[in-house]
Order: sequence, then structure tokens, then C-alpha cells
Amino acid sequence: MNSLAARRAVNWIMTGLCALALAVALVPLVSLLWLVISRGFAGLSWSFFTAIPAPVGETGGGVGNAIAGTLYIVGIACAIGVPLGVGAGVYLAERGDTRLGDAIRFIAEVLSGVPSIVVGIVAYGLVVIPMRRFSALAGGVALAVLMVPTLARSTEELVRLVPHALREASLALGVPQWRTSLRVVLRTALGGIMTAILLSVARASGETAPLLFTSLNNQYWNWRADQPTASLTVQIFNYAVSPYNEWHDKAWTSALILLLLVGSLALAGRLVARRRVR
Repeated sequence: MNSLAARRAVNWIMTGLCALALAVALVPLVSLLWLVISRGFAGLSWSFFTAIPAPVGETGGGVGNAIAGTLYIVGIACAIGVPLGVGAGVYLAERGDTRLGDAIRFIAEVLSGVPSIVVGIVAYGLVVIPMRRFSALAGGVALAVLMVPTLARSTEELVRLVPHALREASLALGVPQWRTSLRVVLRTALGGIMTAILLSVARASGETAPLLFTSLNNQYWNWRADQPTASLTVQIFNYAVSPYNEWHDKAWTSALILLLLVGSLALAGRLVARRRVR
């Protein structure tokens, strides 16, 4: 009885310590969320989502061009990074037991730990300098480089979870291996891959440093890939470092919009993952 009571006491103590650690970890997160919501909610309006930034000294204005620019740049990054990342992951899972596969894994692990500002500098040298201008294309390339390593490693692990019996059954029916990988293996792991894609997009949407070196900013609407383009993260940075209180308030509201955007993508990823488990 004494040993049983001691085990129960230790269990309650450890459970309480874990709950206390959880509460301590949630304090800065909840305080940050409350600060952004309380400071940014007052500035929300329809015009803030649709108008362009107002000149210094004028009231009103919004970040409509920055929201559209963020979606535009992230769309370019997805068009470049998703096929490369998913394709590399499928290759590593299906034919990656070679020296080339080991080299690709090593490069992906190294790139996943490279600071985003370094990626921005590399994209500046590879895209901006040859084009002689900042552009949405350069920003998309920089964000794609950040997305590819995570997508490749996540896709590899997800494809490896597909039962070998499905591959063997497809090959036994005379289906070529490339079609088996595309129609059977990839389709089976599609739910998890979509989750990885959404989480990668959420991370790319919140990056600032690469875009400062690539797409820079634009005070107007722009839909050309070879021109500087506004983004929410850079707009928040410009508002935050300005000496104007009105721009500081707009920075809080823009941060709230970005938080809602990234949170929606993360929530969508969770829902897709839960649906896949069910």
C-alpha cells in the first residue's frame, strides 16, 4: 500500500509540474496574441483590406496591395517549390537508398537550418542582380528555397508510411513503377502531403528578411512578376520603424491580418491531417 500511495503521489506531482510548465509556456503566447488583437482590432475596416497605403500626413489608407502581393509572391513560391519539394521527397522514398539520395538528404537538412536572411541574400545575387531590379519573382524564388527542404523531408517520411503491399499489388498488375508512384503511392499519402504544403506556405507567408532583399516593396498595385511588389511582412516592418504613431497603429492591424492568415493556414493543415487520420 505504501508503494502504491508513493507512486500515486509521484504521479500527481509530475502531472502538476507538467501542467505548471504548460501554463508558463502559454503565458508569453497568450500575452502576444492578446497584444496583437487588442492593438490591431480597432483599425480593422473594409477599406483597410482594399485600399493602398496613404501618403504621410493623410488619414485612411490600407494594405490591400500588400495582401494581394503576399498572395502573389507565395503563389509564385508554391508554383516553384511544391513540385520540386514533393518530387524530391517521392524520389528519396522510392529510389533514395543511394549516394545521390544521401547527398540530397544532407543538402535538405542543411538548407532547413539556414537562416532566412541568408536565403534572401542568395536570391538577391542569383535573381535580383541579373534582372537589375527587385521583383515578385525574386521573392517567390527565395520563399521556394525555404519551402523545398521541409517539403522534401516531410514527403519522404509520408511516402515511406504507405504499405508496401499497395506497391506490390500495383506492380503485379503490370502498372509501370512511375505510374505506381504517381497514381497509388502519392495518392495514398496525399492527405499528409497537403498538410505539409499548408504548413510550408504558412511559414513562407510570415517571412520578412528574404523579401527585403528580393521583392522589396511597392506603394501601388502590381501584378507583374518582374517588378517590386508589396507584402504584408515588409509593410509591417516599414510601418513599425517609422516615427509616425498612425503608422504604428497600422502596423498592429497589419500584424493582426498576417496572424489571421497564417493561423488559418495552420488550422487548415490540422483539419486536413485530422481528416486523413479518420
